[in-house]
Amino acid sequence: MSVSTTFDLAANTRRKTKSKWRGGLLGKDYLWALAFITPYICIVLAFVIYPVAYGLWLGSDINTYRMLLEDPVYPRAVVNTLLYLAIGVNLKLFLALMLSGFFVRREWWVRILLLIFMLPWAVPAIPGYISIHWMLNGQWGLINNVIWELFQTDGPPWLDEANFAFGSIIYAYIWKWTPFWTLIFVAGRLAIPRELYEAAEVDGATKMTLFTNVTWPLMANLYIVCTLLSTIWSLGDFNVVRFISGGGPALSTHVLATLGIRNAFELGNPSMGMAVVISAMPLLIPLVVLLMRRLSKGEVQI
Repeated sequence: MSVSTTFDLAANTRRKTKSKWRGGLLGKDYLWALAFITPYICIVLAFVIYPVAYGLWLGSDINTYRMLLEDPVYPRAVVNTLLYLAIGVNLKLFLALMLSGFFVRREWWVRILLLIFMLPWAVPAIPGYISIHWMLNGQWGLINNVIWELFQTDGPPWLDEANFAFGSIIYAYIWKWTPFWTLIFVAGRLAIPRELYEAAEVDGATKMTLFTNVTWPLMANLYIVCTLLSTIWSLGDFNVVRFISGGGPALSTHVLATLGIRNAFELGNPSMGMAVVISAMPLLIPLVVLLMRRLSKGEVQI
């Protein structure tokens, strides 16, 4: 009797385990679930798992990293990447937060201005960057021509001097992405109950104290999440550098993303290009972990 009971318990345990793995689905429901999930599994394997595994395999040779450290362009690219993220991301999000306070106004003309303000983000990125590149041309660019017509003097060498070129990259980056994050912060401000502002105004709060005591405490988590997310996206973005300065002059404005593209395709060394990408992992992985922890707390509301 005890042996039979033991076998029954074991069978029940196996059935419960099998049912748990199947999500409680049985028979045709389980087969239909498999039919629907199989294409997604194949897509993930083909376009996520395989490329990542192949890239890690390409960048697994230690000698590649020795060659990378000997490349004089690489240290400058690391510094440029850190400056690009520190200045570009933070200045962009600060401006977006400040501008969102203007665009939450309810006047009809503010909505028209918001629509115009969103145009840089709405237009395709590459044509916009190419236009800025030609506008900054030192000889026949629009900006220097206007400076000559107004002041009869030559304009700055925007793309022929390293500091000017790097500043032009950050300008183009902020121009392109500030409208998007402004819209995110506008949505965050509109989600704050109006009653909180009315109660603070009754207590004699000024506009500055409304921001510091009501707006900012309720939007701080959203701002942090946006900063982490924007940093992650910007770390892998090569379009702005590629189409504004091309990494020049004299390879002085490369970031890790564009240096990886240069090594892999222009120099024909995929292993070196992948090594550049993998070298960004010590910065990327902590950012992703922090972002996941923030999102798991459920404190971000728009």
